[in-house]
Amino acid sequence: MLVDCLRLFQSKALNNIRSRERRRKIAENMCTLEKRGDIFFLTLTGDDEHRLNPTLIASIRSYLREVREQSTRGSVLVTTARGKFFSNGFDLAWAQSAGSISEAPVRLHHMVSLFKPLVADLISLPMPTIAAVTGHAAAAGMLLAMSHDYFFMRKDRGVLYMSELDIGMTLPDYFTALLRSKIGSAAARRDVTLKAAKLRAAEAVAMGIVDSAHDSVEAVVEAAVRLGQELVKRNWDGEVYAEIRKSMYPDLCGVLGLTDKVVIASSRL
Repeated sequence: MLVDCLRLFQSKALNNIRSRERRRKIAENMCTLEKRGDIFFLTLTGDDEHRLNPTLIASIRSYLREVREQSTRGSVLVTTARGKFFSNGFDLAWAQSAGSISEAPVRLHHMVSLFKPLVADLISLPMPTIAAVTGHAAAAGMLLAMSHDYFFMRKDRGVLYMSELDIGMTLPDYFTALLRSKIGSAAARRDVTLKAAKLRAAEAVAMGIVDSAHDSVEAVVEAAVRLGQELVKRNWDGEVYAEIRKSMYPDLCGVLGLTDKVVIASSRL
């Protein structure tokens, strides 16, 4: 009896290990995570559009869990992507491949539901976060970038574009909450959502959406790394940082289901 129980336990443990290995292999085909010093680098890999389908969303969330687990005082996250696109939003081709007109909206709503906790992961991550956007970022891809604390963009290539009005799709509640939280100007929000403006880096900086614009892919990443290194030196407590961030966006956190907690990490008290 005891031997059988041990064998069952070992079998389940082995299956869990194999399952984790399979998930990691899938994740590595879509994004990678590297740590250099106290800076984590999350990179969307490949030269495709980095469409946010269930597999890519799960891969990003898996790596963000690793970042959270491995975080220490002074940690920083930099997120970037290879190719022409940072992310071109939800994978509409995957939704349309469902095989029926009725099933496509179901798949789209499924992606909307899956992406929401990814936004929550970033808003609650216990460290400063920097998006180094070196290509186009549209719809949910733009929201992915805006979910970071800092947003750097390439001058010579790439646009920001909330395409929902052109596609004929209303904004999910957490999209609206994030846009209202991150874009202070009502005129800028109008142009982004009700004009479906395609914004170059200089326009996005002027509207307060992007922090700074840079001349090349390398310059964007270098700027992100420089800021990351400066933030690492501050050696902030990650939990305190995350709670202060959440307190800055109460409406967004309410929609995301994130709750506040009091953290006191100072030895001076």
